[in-house]
Amino acid sequence: MCGILACLWCSDDSSAKRSRIIHLAQRLKHRGPDWIGIFQHKGNYLAHQRLAIVDLTSGDQPLFNEDKTIAVVANGEIYNHEELRKKLPNHTFSTNSDCEVIAHLYEEYGENFVDMLDGIFSFVLYDTRDNHFLVARDAIGITSLYIGWGEDASVWVSSEYKTMHEDCEHFERFQPGTLYSSRERGFRRWYNPVWFSEMIPTTPYDPMVLRNALEKAVVKRLMTDVPFGVLLSGGLDSSLVASITSRYLAETKAGKQLGTTIHSFCIGLEGSPDLKAGREVADYLGTVHHEFHFTPQDGIDAIEDVIYHIESYELTTVRSSIPTYLISRKIKSHGIKMVLSGEGSDEIFGGYLYFHKAPNKEELHQESCRKIKALHQYDCLRANKATSAWGLEARFPYLDKEFVSVVMGIDPDNKLSGQKRRIEKWILRNAFDDKERPYLPQHILWRQKEQMSDGVGYNWIDALKAHAASHVTDTMMLNAARTYPLHTPPTKEAYLYRMIFEKIFPKQPARLTIPWEPTVACCTPKALSWFPEWSNNMDPSGRAAWGIHNSANTKLVTSDIVEPNKVEPQNGAATTNGATNGH
Repeated sequence: MCGILACLWCSDDSSAKRSRIIHLAQRLKHRGPDWIGIFQHKGNYLAHQRLAIVDLTSGDQPLFNEDKTIAVVANGEIYNHEELRKKLPNHTFSTNSDCEVIAHLYEEYGENFVDMLDGIFSFVLYDTRDNHFLVARDAIGITSLYIGWGEDASVWVSSEYKTMHEDCEHFERFQPGTLYSSRERGFRRWYNPVWFSEMIPTTPYDPMVLRNALEKAVVKRLMTDVPFGVLLSGGLDSSLVASITSRYLAETKAGKQLGTTIHSFCIGLEGSPDLKAGREVADYLGTVHHEFHFTPQDGIDAIEDVIYHIESYELTTVRSSIPTYLISRKIKSHGIKMVLSGEGSDEIFGGYLYFHKAPNKEELHQESCRKIKALHQYDCLRANKATSAWGLEARFPYLDKEFVSVVMGIDPDNKLSGQKRRIEKWILRNAFDDKERPYLPQHILWRQKEQMSDGVGYNWIDALKAHAASHVTDTMMLNAARTYPLHTPPTKEAYLYRMIFEKIFPKQPARLTIPWEPTVACCTPKALSWFPEWSNNMDPSGRAAWGIHNSANTKLVTSDIVEPNKVEPQNGAATTNGATNGH
Protein backbone atom coordinates (compact mmCIF):
# COMPACT_ATOMS: atom_id res chain seq x y z
CA MET A 1 0.00 0.00 0.00
CA CYS A 2 1.10 3.53 -0.69
CA GLY A 3 0.56 6.49 1.62
CA ILE A 4 -1.24 9.69 0.68
CA LEU A 5 -1.45 13.09 2.40
CA ALA A 6 -3.35 16.12 1.17
CA CYS A 7 -3.78 19.59 2.63
CA LEU A 8 -6.39 21.55 0.71
CA TRP A 9 -7.70 25.09 0.86
CA CYS A 10 -4.85 26.05 3.15
CA SER A 11 -4.22 29.75 3.77
CA ASP A 12 -0.45 29.22 3.76
CA ASP A 13 1.32 28.66 0.44
CA SER A 14 4.83 29.40 1.73
CA SER A 15 7.92 27.27 1.23
CA ALA A 16 7.86 26.59 4.96
CA LYS A 17 4.38 25.04 4.64
CA ARG A 18 5.55 22.93 1.71
CA SER A 19 8.45 21.70 3.86
CA ARG A 20 6.00 20.90 6.65
CA ILE A 21 3.85 18.82 4.30
CA ILE A 22 6.90 16.90 3.10
CA HIS A 23 7.97 16.30 6.69
CA LEU A 24 4.51 14.99 7.60
CA ALA A 25 4.30 12.82 4.49
CA GLN A 26 7.53 11.13 5.48
CA ARG A 27 5.67 9.68 8.45
CA LEU A 28 4.07 7.46 5.81
CA LYS A 29 7.40 6.31 4.37
CA HIS A 30 6.84 2.83 5.78
CA ARG A 31 3.78 2.51 3.51
CA GLY A 32 5.61 3.71 0.42
CA PRO A 33 9.40 3.50 0.67
CA ASP A 34 10.07 3.61 -3.08
CA TRP A 35 9.49 7.31 -3.85
CA ILE A 36 7.95 10.52 -2.57
CA GLY A 37 6.12 12.93 -4.85
CA ILE A 38 4.47 16.27 -4.07
CA PHE A 39 2.24 18.66 -6.01
CA GLN A 40 1.43 22.21 -4.96
CA HIS A 41 -1.04 24.67 -6.44
CA LYS A 42 -1.28 27.80 -4.31
CA GLY A 43 -2.43 26.60 -0.85
CA ASN A 44 -3.24 23.04 -2.00
CA TYR A 45 -0.77 20.21 -1.44
CA LEU A 46 -0.86 16.59 -2.56
CA ALA A 47 1.88 14.25 -1.29
CA HIS A 48 2.44 10.59 -2.11
CA GLN A 49 4.70 7.91 -0.64
CA ARG A 50 4.91 5.18 -3.26
CA LEU A 51 5.06 1.42 -2.98
CA ALA A 52 5.77 0.45 -6.59
CA ILE A 53 3.85 -2.68 -7.63
CA VAL A 54 2.40 -1.82 -11.07
CA ASP A 55 4.37 0.19 -13.67
CA LEU A 56 7.66 0.45 -11.80
CA THR A 57 9.21 2.83 -14.35
CA SER A 58 6.68 5.61 -14.96
CA GLY A 59 4.03 5.21 -12.26
CA ASP A 60 5.29 7.75 -9.72
CA GLN A 61 2.63 10.04 -8.30
CA PRO A 62 0.98 12.54 -8.32
CA LEU A 63 -0.68 11.58 -11.60
CA PHE A 64 -2.28 14.03 -14.05
CA ASN A 65 -4.53 14.50 -17.02
CA GLU A 66 -3.05 15.64 -20.34
CA ASP A 67 -2.59 19.35 -19.51
CA LYS A 68 -1.90 18.73 -15.83
CA THR A 69 -4.89 20.77 -14.66
CA ILE A 70 -6.13 17.74 -12.70
CA ALA A 71 -3.84 16.07 -10.16
CA VAL A 72 -4.40 12.80 -8.28
CA VAL A 73 -2.72 10.94 -5.46
CA ALA A 74 -4.03 7.44 -4.91
CA ASN A 75 -3.40 4.45 -2.69
CA GLY A 76 -4.51 1.05 -3.95
CA GLU A 77 -5.08 -0.88 -7.14
CA ILE A 78 -7.61 -0.40 -9.94
CA TYR A 79 -7.98 -3.93 -11.31
CA ASN A 80 -10.09 -2.95 -14.33
CA HIS A 81 -7.92 -0.03 -15.45
CA GLU A 82 -7.18 -1.55 -18.85
CA GLU A 83 -10.89 -1.96 -19.55
CA LEU A 84 -11.55 1.61 -18.41
CA ARG A 85 -8.84 2.99 -20.68
CA LYS A 86 -10.72 1.55 -23.64
CA LYS A 87 -13.71 3.71 -22.65
CA LEU A 88 -11.52 6.81 -22.96
CA PRO A 89 -10.36 6.75 -26.61
CA ASN A 90 -9.92 10.51 -26.77
CA HIS A 91 -7.55 10.64 -23.81
CA THR A 92 -3.78 10.32 -23.87
CA PHE A 93 -2.12 8.44 -21.02
CA SER A 94 1.44 9.22 -20.00
CA THR A 95 2.04 6.17 -17.75
CA ASN A 96 0.97 2.57 -17.41
CA SER A 97 -0.14 3.15 -13.83
CA ASP A 98 -3.53 1.66 -13.01
CA CYS A 99 -4.41 4.79 -11.01
CA GLU A 100 -3.85 7.30 -13.83
CA VAL A 101 -7.27 6.39 -15.15
CA ILE A 102 -8.84 8.28 -12.22
CA ALA A 103 -7.85 11.71 -13.55
CA HIS A 104 -9.17 10.96 -17.04
CA LEU A 105 -12.43 9.44 -15.80
CA TYR A 106 -13.10 12.59 -13.79
CA GLU A 107 -12.39 14.72 -16.85
CA GLU A 108 -14.80 12.63 -18.91
CA TYR A 109 -17.59 11.86 -16.44
CA GLY A 110 -17.27 14.38 -13.62
CA GLU A 111 -17.74 13.13 -10.07
CA ASN A 112 -19.98 10.21 -11.04
CA PHE A 113 -17.22 7.81 -12.07
CA VAL A 114 -16.22 6.23 -8.75
CA ASP A 115 -18.59 3.28 -9.07
CA MET A 116 -16.83 2.40 -12.35
CA LEU A 117 -13.65 1.55 -10.42
CA ASP A 118 -13.11 -2.10 -9.56
CA GLY A 119 -10.44 -2.28 -6.93
CA ILE A 120 -9.19 -1.08 -3.58
CA PHE A 121 -8.46 2.60 -3.36
CA SER A 122 -8.31 5.85 -1.49
CA PHE A 123 -7.65 8.93 -3.56
CA VAL A 124 -7.62 12.72 -3.53
CA LEU A 125 -8.24 14.54 -6.81
CA TYR A 126 -7.61 18.27 -7.17
CA ASP A 127 -8.89 20.35 -10.09
CA THR A 128 -6.79 23.50 -10.53
CA ARG A 129 -9.35 25.01 -12.92
CA ASP A 130 -11.94 25.74 -10.23
CA ASN A 131 -10.12 24.94 -6.97
CA HIS A 132 -12.30 21.87 -6.49
CA PHE A 133 -11.30 18.59 -4.87
CA LEU A 134 -12.78 15.11 -4.59
CA VAL A 135 -11.94 12.39 -2.07
CA ALA A 136 -13.12 8.77 -2.20
CA ARG A 137 -12.55 5.46 -0.43
CA ASP A 138 -13.16 1.92 -1.68
CA ALA A 139 -16.38 0.00 -1.10
CA ILE A 140 -15.44 -2.01 2.01
CA GLY A 141 -12.66 0.17 3.40
CA ILE A 142 -9.68 -2.05 2.67
CA THR A 143 -7.43 0.98 2.26
CA SER A 144 -7.25 3.19 5.34
CA LEU A 145 -8.27 6.86 5.12
CA TYR A 146 -8.93 9.79 7.45
CA ILE A 147 -10.15 13.34 6.97
CA GLY A 148 -9.51 16.37 9.20
CA TRP A 149 -9.96 20.12 9.45
CA GLY A 150 -7.47 22.78 10.50
CA GLU A 151 -8.02 26.09 12.26
CA ASP A 152 -7.66 27.97 8.97
CA ALA A 153 -10.53 25.89 7.44
CA SER A 154 -8.03 23.72 5.56
CA VAL A 155 -9.10 20.16 4.79
CA TRP A 156 -6.63 17.35 5.42
CA VAL A 157 -6.79 13.81 4.07
CA SER A 158 -4.36 11.01 4.90
CA SER A 159 -3.90 7.26 4.89
CA GLU A 160 -2.98 7.41 8.58
CA TYR A 161 -3.81 10.12 11.09
CA LYS A 162 -0.27 10.23 12.50
CA THR A 163 0.34 12.80 9.75
CA MET A 164 -2.51 15.11 10.79
CA HIS A 165 -3.17 14.76 14.51
CA GLU A 166 -0.88 17.68 15.34
CA ASP A 167 -2.19 20.05 12.67
CA CYS A 168 -5.93 19.38 12.76
CA GLU A 169 -8.48 20.55 15.29
CA HIS A 170 -10.63 17.57 14.41
CA PHE A 171 -10.14 14.44 12.33
CA GLU A 172 -12.17 11.27 11.82
CA ARG A 173 -12.45 8.07 9.84
CA PHE A 174 -13.37 8.55 6.20
CA GLN A 175 -16.21 6.07 5.73
CA PRO A 176 -15.93 3.25 3.14
CA GLY A 177 -17.98 3.49 -0.05
CA THR A 178 -18.16 7.25 0.41
CA LEU A 179 -16.89 10.32 -1.44
CA TYR A 180 -16.41 13.91 -0.29
CA SER A 181 -17.04 16.69 -2.78
CA SER A 182 -15.78 20.20 -2.07
CA ARG A 183 -18.53 21.57 -4.30
CA GLU A 184 -21.15 20.11 -1.99
CA ARG A 185 -18.97 20.48 1.10
CA GLY A 186 -20.22 17.13 2.25
CA PHE A 187 -20.15 13.35 2.00
CA ARG A 188 -22.30 11.04 -0.05
CA ARG A 189 -22.30 7.29 -0.62
CA TRP A 190 -21.22 6.07 -4.02
CA TYR A 191 -21.48 2.36 -3.06
CA ASN A 192 -25.07 1.27 -2.48
CA PRO A 193 -25.36 -2.51 -2.96
CA VAL A 194 -28.58 -4.37 -2.25
CA TRP A 195 -27.14 -6.06 0.84
CA PHE A 196 -26.38 -2.71 2.48
CA SER A 197 -30.10 -2.28 3.27
CA GLU A 198 -30.01 -5.65 5.11
CA MET A 199 -33.02 -6.92 3.14
CA ILE A 200 -33.14 -10.73 3.13
CA PRO A 201 -31.99 -12.11 -0.26
CA THR A 202 -33.62 -15.05 -2.04
CA THR A 203 -31.15 -16.15 -4.74
CA PRO A 204 -30.76 -19.96 -4.77
CA TYR A 205 -27.37 -21.37 -3.82
CA ASP A 206 -25.44 -22.49 -6.89
CA PRO A 207 -22.03 -23.92 -5.95
CA MET A 208 -20.53 -23.35 -9.41
CA VAL A 209 -21.54 -19.69 -9.46
CA LEU A 210 -19.88 -19.29 -6.08
CA ARG A 211 -16.75 -21.14 -7.16
CA ASN A 212 -16.37 -19.20 -10.40
CA ALA A 213 -16.87 -15.86 -8.64
CA LEU A 214 -14.11 -16.54 -6.11
CA GLU A 215 -11.73 -17.79 -8.78
CA LYS A 216 -12.32 -14.59 -10.73
CA ALA A 217 -11.69 -12.49 -7.62
CA VAL A 218 -8.37 -14.24 -6.94
CA VAL A 219 -7.11 -14.06 -10.52
CA LYS A 220 -8.02 -10.36 -10.69
CA ARG A 221 -5.65 -9.72 -7.78
CA LEU A 222 -2.67 -11.25 -9.56
CA MET A 223 -2.12 -7.89 -11.28
CA THR A 224 1.49 -7.17 -10.33
CA ASP A 225 4.90 -6.35 -11.80
CA VAL A 226 6.75 -7.47 -8.66
CA PRO A 227 7.12 -10.80 -6.82
CA PHE A 228 4.18 -11.69 -4.58
CA GLY A 229 3.20 -14.33 -2.07
CA VAL A 230 0.24 -15.78 -0.21
CA LEU A 231 -0.44 -15.82 3.51
CA LEU A 232 -1.15 -19.45 4.33
CA SER A 233 -2.39 -20.32 7.81
CA GLY A 234 -3.75 -23.68 6.69
CA GLY A 235 -7.31 -22.62 7.42
CA LEU A 236 -10.03 -22.84 4.82
CA ASP A 237 -9.93 -19.23 3.61
CA SER A 238 -6.22 -18.75 3.01
CA SER A 239 -5.83 -22.30 1.70
CA LEU A 240 -8.48 -21.79 -0.99
CA VAL A 241 -6.85 -18.53 -2.08
CA ALA A 242 -3.48 -20.31 -2.34
CA SER A 243 -5.02 -23.22 -4.24
CA ILE A 244 -6.78 -21.01 -6.77
CA THR A 245 -3.60 -18.99 -7.24
CA SER A 246 -1.56 -22.11 -7.96
CA ARG A 247 -4.20 -23.35 -10.39
CA TYR A 248 -4.43 -20.19 -12.51
CA LEU A 249 -1.16 -18.27 -12.11
CA ALA A 250 0.42 -19.66 -15.28
CA GLU A 251 -2.38 -18.15 -17.38
CA THR A 252 -1.90 -14.62 -16.06
CA LYS A 253 0.41 -11.80 -17.16
CA ALA A 254 2.16 -12.00 -13.78
CA GLY A 255 2.77 -15.73 -14.22
CA LYS A 256 4.25 -15.23 -17.69
CA GLN A 257 6.48 -12.36 -16.57
CA LEU A 258 7.53 -13.53 -13.11
CA GLY A 259 7.18 -17.31 -13.35
CA THR A 260 4.82 -19.70 -11.62
CA THR A 261 6.67 -20.28 -8.36
CA ILE A 262 4.44 -19.32 -5.43
CA HIS A 263 5.88 -18.31 -2.09
CA SER A 264 3.64 -18.99 0.92
CA PHE A 265 4.09 -17.67 4.44
CA CYS A 266 2.89 -18.72 7.87
CA ILE A 267 3.64 -17.60 11.42
CA GLY A 268 3.02 -19.12 14.81
CA LEU A 269 4.37 -20.11 18.18
CA GLU A 270 6.23 -23.41 18.26
CA GLY A 271 3.69 -26.20 17.77
CA SER A 272 0.79 -23.92 16.85
CA PRO A 273 -2.16 -25.25 14.79
CA ASP A 274 -1.52 -22.83 11.93
CA LEU A 275 2.09 -23.93 11.41
CA LYS A 276 1.14 -27.59 11.06
CA ALA A 277 -1.84 -26.98 8.78
CA GLY A 278 -0.02 -24.38 6.68
CA ARG A 279 2.83 -26.81 6.05
CA GLU A 280 0.40 -29.51 4.95
CA VAL A 281 -1.32 -27.22 2.44
CA ALA A 282 1.99 -25.91 1.11
CA ASP A 283 3.23 -29.47 0.54
CA TYR A 284 -0.03 -30.34 -1.21
CA LEU A 285 0.11 -27.30 -3.51
CA GLY A 286 3.87 -27.35 -4.06
CA THR A 287 4.52 -23.80 -2.90
CA VAL A 288 7.87 -22.57 -1.62
CA HIS A 289 6.84 -22.34 2.00
CA HIS A 290 8.33 -20.02 4.61
CA GLU A 291 7.49 -20.81 8.20
CA PHE A 292 8.26 -18.29 10.93
CA HIS A 293 8.25 -19.05 14.64
CA PHE A 294 7.91 -16.30 17.19
CA THR A 295 7.99 -16.38 20.96
CA PRO A 296 5.53 -14.62 23.28
CA GLN A 297 8.35 -12.24 24.18
CA ASP A 298 8.88 -11.35 20.50
CA GLY A 299 5.25 -10.35 20.33
CA ILE A 300 5.29 -8.47 23.62
CA ASP A 301 8.36 -6.51 22.52
CA ALA A 302 6.47 -5.35 19.42
CA ILE A 303 3.33 -4.05 21.19
CA GLU A 304 4.31 -0.38 21.22
CA ASP A 305 5.40 -0.35 17.57
CA VAL A 306 2.21 -2.14 16.57
CA ILE A 307 -0.04 0.35 18.35
CA TYR A 308 1.83 3.20 16.66
CA HIS A 309 1.26 1.69 13.25
CA ILE A 310 -2.33 0.49 13.60
CA GLU A 311 -3.42 3.61 15.49
CA SER A 312 -5.75 1.65 17.72
CA TYR A 313 -6.06 0.28 21.24
CA GLU A 314 -9.03 -2.00 20.49
CA LEU A 315 -8.11 -5.25 22.19
CA THR A 316 -8.76 -7.87 19.51
CA THR A 317 -7.19 -5.64 16.85
CA VAL A 318 -3.96 -5.27 18.82
CA ARG A 319 -3.82 -8.99 19.61
CA SER A 320 -4.17 -10.09 16.01
CA SER A 321 -2.05 -7.26 14.55
CA ILE A 322 1.10 -8.38 16.34
CA PRO A 323 1.60 -11.68 14.41
CA THR A 324 0.64 -9.88 11.17
CA TYR A 325 3.22 -7.18 11.88
CA LEU A 326 5.94 -9.72 12.66
CA ILE A 327 5.37 -11.88 9.60
CA SER A 328 5.14 -8.84 7.32
CA ARG A 329 8.69 -7.88 8.22
CA LYS A 330 9.89 -11.38 7.39
CA ILE A 331 7.98 -11.41 4.10
CA LYS A 332 9.45 -8.07 3.02
CA SER A 333 12.95 -9.37 3.76
CA HIS A 334 12.33 -12.03 1.10
CA GLY A 335 11.82 -9.36 -1.58
CA ILE A 336 8.02 -9.72 -1.61
CA LYS A 337 5.91 -6.57 -1.93
CA MET A 338 2.38 -8.00 -2.18
CA VAL A 339 0.50 -10.87 -0.59
CA LEU A 340 -2.93 -12.40 -0.99
CA SER A 341 -4.86 -13.06 2.21
CA GLY A 342 -8.17 -14.52 3.37
CA GLU A 343 -9.79 -11.62 5.24
CA GLY A 344 -13.53 -11.14 4.90
CA SER A 345 -14.68 -14.71 4.42
CA ASP A 346 -16.07 -15.11 7.94
CA GLU A 347 -18.12 -11.95 7.62
CA ILE A 348 -19.78 -12.72 4.30
CA PHE A 349 -20.37 -16.43 4.96
CA GLY A 350 -21.30 -16.21 8.64
CA GLY A 351 -18.17 -18.17 9.46
CA TYR A 352 -17.45 -17.11 13.02
CA LEU A 353 -18.27 -19.85 15.47
CA TYR A 354 -20.94 -17.80 17.23
CA PHE A 355 -23.00 -17.87 14.01
CA HIS A 356 -23.92 -21.43 15.02
CA LYS A 357 -26.31 -19.79 17.47
CA ALA A 358 -28.07 -17.59 14.91
CA PRO A 359 -31.78 -18.13 15.68
CA ASN A 360 -32.90 -17.81 12.05
CA LYS A 361 -31.73 -16.85 8.59
CA GLU A 362 -32.92 -13.25 8.95
CA GLU A 363 -30.79 -12.56 11.99
CA LEU A 364 -27.81 -14.36 10.46
CA HIS A 365 -27.98 -12.19 7.34
CA GLN A 366 -28.40 -8.95 9.27
CA GLU A 367 -25.48 -9.82 11.54
CA SER A 368 -23.36 -10.58 8.49
CA CYS A 369 -24.26 -7.18 7.01
CA ARG A 370 -23.28 -5.47 10.25
CA LYS A 371 -19.98 -7.32 10.29
CA ILE A 372 -19.10 -6.29 6.73
CA LYS A 373 -19.96 -2.66 7.43
CA ALA A 374 -17.60 -2.70 10.43
CA LEU A 375 -14.67 -4.45 8.74
CA HIS A 376 -12.84 -1.19 8.06
CA GLN A 377 -12.55 -0.66 11.83
CA TYR A 378 -11.20 -4.14 12.60
CA ASP A 379 -9.76 -6.74 10.21
CA CYS A 380 -9.22 -4.40 7.27
CA LEU A 381 -7.51 -1.88 9.53
CA ARG A 382 -5.28 -4.59 11.01
CA ALA A 383 -4.38 -6.22 7.73
CA ASN A 384 -3.79 -2.92 5.95
CA LYS A 385 -1.75 -1.10 8.57
CA ALA A 386 0.20 -4.02 10.07
CA THR A 387 1.42 -5.08 6.61
CA SER A 388 1.98 -1.51 5.39
CA ALA A 389 4.24 -0.96 8.40
CA TRP A 390 6.87 -2.83 6.38
CA GLY A 391 5.98 -1.67 2.86
CA LEU A 392 3.88 -4.74 2.09
CA GLU A 393 0.51 -4.67 0.34
CA ALA A 394 -2.23 -7.15 1.27
CA ARG A 395 -5.08 -8.02 -1.12
CA PHE A 396 -8.30 -9.74 -0.11
CA PRO A 397 -10.20 -11.74 -2.78
CA TYR A 398 -13.12 -12.49 -0.44
CA LEU A 399 -13.84 -8.75 -0.24
CA ASP A 400 -13.97 -8.30 -3.99
CA LYS A 401 -16.94 -6.04 -4.73
CA GLU A 402 -18.53 -8.50 -7.16
CA PHE A 403 -17.87 -11.53 -4.99
CA VAL A 404 -19.41 -9.89 -1.94
CA SER A 405 -22.55 -9.17 -3.98
CA VAL A 406 -22.74 -12.80 -5.12
CA VAL A 407 -22.36 -14.23 -1.61
CA MET A 408 -24.61 -11.69 0.08
CA GLY A 409 -27.28 -12.33 -2.54
CA ILE A 410 -27.60 -16.03 -1.63
CA ASP A 411 -30.62 -17.02 0.45
CA PRO A 412 -29.08 -17.01 3.97
CA ASP A 413 -30.95 -20.20 4.87
CA ASN A 414 -28.01 -21.89 3.12
CA LYS A 415 -25.56 -20.27 5.55
CA LEU A 416 -27.21 -21.52 8.73
CA SER A 417 -24.90 -23.92 10.51
CA GLY A 418 -26.22 -24.69 13.99
CA GLN A 419 -29.83 -25.29 12.93
CA LYS A 420 -28.69 -27.29 9.89
CA ARG A 421 -26.16 -29.25 11.99
CA ARG A 422 -23.45 -28.22 9.55
CA ILE A 423 -19.92 -26.92 9.95
CA GLU A 424 -19.58 -23.16 9.45
CA LYS A 425 -19.10 -21.89 5.84
CA TRP A 426 -20.58 -25.10 4.46
CA ILE A 427 -21.60 -23.46 1.18
CA LEU A 428 -18.00 -22.37 0.51
CA ARG A 429 -16.47 -25.72 1.43
CA ASN A 430 -19.06 -27.56 -0.63
CA ALA A 431 -18.47 -25.35 -3.69
CA PHE A 432 -14.78 -26.30 -3.74
CA ASP A 433 -15.16 -29.98 -2.89
CA ASP A 434 -14.18 -31.28 -6.32
CA LYS A 435 -13.41 -35.00 -6.32
CA GLU A 436 -11.99 -35.04 -9.86
CA ARG A 437 -9.58 -32.10 -9.42
CA PRO A 438 -9.34 -31.48 -5.67
CA TYR A 439 -8.49 -27.99 -4.56
CA LEU A 440 -7.45 -29.12 -1.08
CA PRO A 441 -7.15 -32.28 1.03
CA GLN A 442 -10.45 -33.17 2.68
CA HIS A 443 -9.26 -32.58 6.23
CA ILE A 444 -8.13 -29.06 5.30
CA LEU A 445 -11.24 -28.24 3.31
CA TRP A 446 -13.37 -29.20 6.30
CA ARG A 447 -11.02 -27.91 9.05
CA GLN A 448 -12.74 -26.01 11.89
CA LYS A 449 -12.12 -22.29 12.04
CA GLU A 450 -9.42 -20.94 14.37
CA GLN A 451 -9.42 -17.36 15.65
CA MET A 452 -6.25 -15.81 14.21
CA SER A 453 -4.76 -14.97 17.60
CA ASP A 454 -5.42 -18.55 18.77
CA GLY A 455 -4.32 -20.23 15.54
CA VAL A 456 -0.81 -18.84 15.93
CA GLY A 457 -0.58 -20.59 19.32
CA TYR A 458 -3.00 -21.23 22.16
CA ASN A 459 -0.83 -19.65 24.87
CA TRP A 460 -0.35 -16.38 22.95
CA ILE A 461 -3.33 -14.66 24.57
CA ASP A 462 -2.36 -16.00 27.98
CA ALA A 463 1.10 -14.46 27.58
CA LEU A 464 -0.38 -11.06 26.72
CA LYS A 465 -2.66 -11.17 29.77
CA ALA A 466 0.21 -12.13 32.06
CA HIS A 467 2.38 -9.33 30.68
CA ALA A 468 -0.39 -6.79 31.22
CA ALA A 469 -0.98 -8.04 34.76
CA SER A 470 2.66 -7.32 35.60
CA HIS A 471 2.41 -3.71 34.36
CA VAL A 472 -1.08 -2.64 35.40
CA THR A 473 -1.90 -2.59 39.11
CA ASP A 474 -5.21 -3.25 40.83
CA THR A 475 -5.25 0.38 41.95
CA MET A 476 -4.93 1.55 38.36
CA MET A 477 -7.94 -0.57 37.47
CA LEU A 478 -9.97 0.83 40.38
CA ASN A 479 -9.42 4.33 38.99
CA ALA A 480 -9.77 3.35 35.32
CA ALA A 481 -13.10 5.13 34.86
CA ARG A 482 -11.65 8.40 36.12
CA THR A 483 -8.39 8.06 34.22
CA TYR A 484 -10.12 7.11 30.97
CA PRO A 485 -13.78 8.19 31.15
CA LEU A 486 -14.14 7.57 27.41
CA HIS A 487 -13.69 3.90 26.48
CA THR A 488 -12.85 2.81 30.02
CA PRO A 489 -10.60 -0.29 29.80
CA PRO A 490 -12.40 -3.27 31.37
CA THR A 491 -9.27 -5.44 31.76
CA LYS A 492 -5.60 -4.97 32.53
CA GLU A 493 -4.67 -5.96 29.00
CA ALA A 494 -6.96 -3.27 27.56
CA TYR A 495 -5.59 -0.76 30.07
CA LEU A 496 -2.00 -1.47 28.96
CA TYR A 497 -2.83 -0.88 25.30
CA ARG A 498 -4.65 2.34 26.20
CA MET A 499 -1.66 3.69 28.16
CA ILE A 500 0.65 3.09 25.21
CA PHE A 501 -1.80 4.68 22.77
CA GLU A 502 -2.21 7.81 24.90
CA LYS A 503 1.55 8.42 24.91
CA ILE A 504 1.55 8.47 21.10
CA PHE A 505 -1.86 9.97 20.24
CA PRO A 506 -3.08 12.10 23.17
CA LYS A 507 -5.86 14.01 21.36
CA GLN A 508 -9.57 13.28 21.70
CA PRO A 509 -10.21 12.88 17.93
CA ALA A 510 -7.75 9.97 17.91
CA ARG A 511 -9.78 8.19 20.61
CA LEU A 512 -12.99 8.78 18.70
CA THR A 513 -11.66 6.80 15.71
CA ILE A 514 -11.52 3.64 17.85
CA PRO A 515 -14.54 1.31 17.82
CA TRP A 516 -15.67 0.56 21.35
CA GLU A 517 -18.65 -1.66 21.85
CA PRO A 518 -19.33 -4.84 23.80
CA THR A 519 -18.36 -8.02 21.96
CA VAL A 520 -17.62 -11.65 22.74
CA ALA A 521 -16.19 -14.07 20.17
CA CYS A 522 -16.22 -11.23 17.60
CA CYS A 523 -19.99 -10.79 17.57
CA THR A 524 -21.68 -7.39 17.33
CA PRO A 525 -23.66 -6.01 20.31
CA LYS A 526 -26.97 -7.01 18.70
CA ALA A 527 -25.87 -10.63 18.41
CA LEU A 528 -25.01 -10.76 22.12
CA SER A 529 -28.71 -11.32 22.69
CA TRP A 530 -28.23 -14.81 21.23
CA PHE A 531 -26.12 -15.69 24.30
CA PRO A 532 -27.52 -14.64 27.70
CA GLU A 533 -24.65 -16.57 29.32
CA TRP A 534 -22.12 -14.15 27.78
CA SER A 535 -23.45 -11.04 29.52
CA ASN A 536 -20.58 -10.97 32.03
CA ASN A 537 -17.81 -12.22 29.73
CA MET A 538 -15.12 -9.56 29.22
CA ASP A 539 -12.90 -11.50 26.80
CA PRO A 540 -13.82 -10.74 23.16
CA SER A 541 -11.78 -13.58 21.66
CA GLY A 542 -13.27 -16.57 19.88
CA ARG A 543 -12.46 -18.87 22.77
CA ALA A 544 -15.92 -18.22 24.18
CA ALA A 545 -17.35 -19.98 21.15
CA TRP A 546 -15.30 -23.17 21.25
CA GLY A 547 -18.12 -25.09 22.90
CA ILE A 548 -20.58 -23.86 20.27
CA HIS A 549 -18.76 -25.62 17.46
CA ASN A 550 -18.24 -28.83 19.39
CA SER A 551 -21.87 -28.89 20.47
CA ALA A 552 -23.13 -28.26 16.97
CA ASN A 553 -21.05 -31.00 15.38
CA THR A 554 -21.86 -33.65 17.97
CA LYS A 555 -25.50 -33.34 16.88
CA LEU A 556 -24.78 -34.48 13.33
CA VAL A 557 -26.80 -37.49 12.30
CA THR A 558 -26.68 -39.63 9.18
CA SER A 559 -29.78 -38.09 7.64
CA ASP A 560 -28.17 -34.64 7.75
CA ILE A 561 -25.19 -35.61 5.59
CA VAL A 562 -25.25 -35.18 1.84
CA GLU A 563 -23.93 -38.15 -0.08
CA PRO A 564 -20.45 -37.76 -1.60
CA ASN A 565 -20.23 -36.29 -5.11
CA LYS A 566 -23.66 -34.71 -4.82
CA VAL A 567 -24.78 -31.17 -4.09
CA GLU A 568 -28.32 -30.54 -3.02
CA PRO A 569 -29.79 -28.04 -5.49
CA GLN A 570 -32.24 -25.44 -4.24
CA ASN A 571 -35.15 -24.31 -6.40
CA GLY A 572 -33.65 -25.71 -9.55
CA ALA A 573 -30.04 -24.66 -8.99
CA ALA A 574 -27.50 -26.64 -10.99
CA THR A 575 -25.76 -29.65 -9.42
CA THR A 576 -22.05 -30.34 -9.50
CA ASN A 577 -19.43 -32.47 -7.79
CA GLY A 578 -19.59 -31.88 -4.04
CA ALA A 579 -19.12 -33.65 -0.72
CA THR A 580 -20.47 -34.11 2.75
CA ASN A 581 -21.69 -31.19 4.76
CA GLY A 582 -18.99 -31.41 7.38
CA HIS A 583 -17.67 -33.53 10.20
